[in-house]
Amino acid sequence: MSNSSSISEFLLLPFADTRELQLLHFALFLAIYLAALLGNGLILTAVACDHRLHTPMYFFLLNLAVLDLGCISTTLPKAMANSLWDTRAISYTGCVAQLFLFLFFLSAEYSLLTIMAYDRYVAICKPLRYGSLLGSRACAHMAAAAWGSGFLNAVLHTANTFSLPLCGGNTLDQFFCEIPQILKLSCSDSYLREIGLLTFSVFVVLGCFVFIVLSYVQIFRAVLRMPSEQGRHKAFSTCLPHLAVVSLFLSTAIFAYLKPPSLSSPSLNLVVAVLYSVLPPVLNPFIYSMRNQELKNSIWKLLTGCLSVTTDCFPLSADDSPCMS
Repeated sequence: MSNSSSISEFLLLPFADTRELQLLHFALFLAIYLAALLGNGLILTAVACDHRLHTPMYFFLLNLAVLDLGCISTTLPKAMANSLWDTRAISYTGCVAQLFLFLFFLSAEYSLLTIMAYDRYVAICKPLRYGSLLGSRACAHMAAAAWGSGFLNAVLHTANTFSLPLCGGNTLDQFFCEIPQILKLSCSDSYLREIGLLTFSVFVVLGCFVFIVLSYVQIFRAVLRMPSEQGRHKAFSTCLPHLAVVSLFLSTAIFAYLKPPSLSSPSLNLVVAVLYSVLPPVLNPFIYSMRNQELKNSIWKLLTGCLSVTTDCFPLSADDSPCMS
């Protein structure tokens, strides 16, 4: 029987056994990862470069894009490397770092989504106080609180999880290091301490969820009282993307962790983990850009500007190029 001090690496769950399917999974995840990089990168660049988007809503959206990039970059590159090189191993230190970073980005993102619900509530229900309640300093403090809460949550869970004695081998039934899978390897009753900490985290998550729901109840009541149809449409266009992102985030995570034990199987757990760890970072940029006309215009302006620069620098005739001297 081994314990945590003698474990030098963990074995992750592979996506496929045959070499052809492994390479297919690598290509698929590479395409997904590049889509996430492109979508979130465009939002980051558009918000940073367009002064019209220097508002609290887009400041929080910029933070969300950074967290999405961090979340997907924590799990997917290692899974792609394992598929490409036909291996399952992740070092003990790598597993600790992966678990910490994944919890950090995931917790901070949920806190940020809660703050974004408050932003929409103030913008629609208290528009005259929007500038005073959500000034630049207040926004910075809120974003720092989201990142700080994610860091604290990740430190507590990571330290507590890896302080447990592990004697159930080193094989994890997941494609990345995850708390429930590591707890299965524990060989003492001390894992109850981590379960208690997880229970506390669940109550915090439920508290944030109740806050989001109550915020949107007030938002929809205020929107439905608006006399102008154009005003209602504009209000809904700024709220629905956030509501869709929250729904996607929570539905995939809830199904992953609260599904009935009778539905549990290694293959299903693998698919569900991909849904809640990979799908939101990929879809969030497209959800926001589809419904938000200002962001869509800024991204289009950014893309056409890059294309015009490329055309100017690489014309049909080299003699006509302004980039040639």
